[in-house]
Amino acid sequence: MRMDHQLAERWIAPQSHVLDLGCGNGELLAHLQQKLGVTGYGLEIDEDKINEAISQGLSIVEQDLNDGLARFADDSFDTVVMARALQAVKSPDVLLLDMLRVAHEAVITFPNFAHWKNRLHLGLKGLMPVSEALPYDWYNTPNIHLCTFQDFEQLCAQHNIDIINRFAVSDSEKAHSPLVTSLIRRAPNLLADVAIYRVTMKK
Repeated sequence: MRMDHQLAERWIAPQSHVLDLGCGNGELLAHLQQKLGVTGYGLEIDEDKINEAISQGLSIVEQDLNDGLARFADDSFDTVVMARALQAVKSPDVLLLDMLRVAHEAVITFPNFAHWKNRLHLGLKGLMPVSEALPYDWYNTPNIHLCTFQDFEQLCAQHNIDIINRFAVSDSEKAHSPLVTSLIRRAPNLLADVAIYRVTMKK
């Protein structure tokens, strides 16, 4: 299981009701159901991934995230999870607010475009970077709104969203040593290639 999925799991309460946006093949939702006994739905647009998720006994709704969450009533869920999909929707700010309408909390992960390797690649080569966290070329990427830790936190401040927790991690196996982990925590916007946030609306 991906590092961001493992960390997101820490913030999901046992027996809670969860909505997983852009759930893919349902890996995270299936894990949460098996380990924590959660109930809920996944939203996905890729038909092959939907079929794979349904084959695991998951409840999946076929939907484009750009259509919003109008089908769900206010406070329908305890937590909404969106792993590495925020940067791929047309209006991330609108969807983020909709997530916090249908659930008390949201857990969001996204690739950090300010990671030092991206900066170096762009600065030295003059080309859009391709990495483990951003594995696409500029012409076929689904990522239309790339952002950084600072960008996301600024967005939260503008919309009265409270950041409960934050993790800064790396997809690279080499980055899991205690020393590198400590450095990433000190300078997440520079050294982490994946951001993980747990947010709620301020009261």
